[in-house]
Amino acid sequence: MYAIVEIAGQQFKAEKGRKLYVHRLQGDENSSVSFDKILLIDNDGQVKVGAPVVEGARVNATILRHLKDDKVLVFKKKRRKGYQKMNGHRQYLTQIEIQDIQA
Repeated sequence: MYAIVEIAGQQFKAEKGRKLYVHRLQGDENSSVSFDKILLIDNDGQVKVGAPVVEGARVNATILRHLKDDKVLVFKKKRRKGYQKMNGHRQYLTQIEIQDIQA
């Protein structure tokens, strides 16, 4: 059984026991969160597609830790003009583990 769930504006495939990295969520480590924007549920071949969401469906997860992703470098250059600019950032992430899917 799996579900396509929208978390913080992005879509993820959620299965029981799967660990996901999502954009930073509010909440402490080892706390429970639930998501109700379920777009699709597949239960052993029986597919429910939401319009836009599946009614009554919920995905429960546990926040494992908050972390920062690897550094992403942004380099800009205009050739023959002497212009170059180096910038970078590290994205804030949250690691969650899917506990169960309620259809």
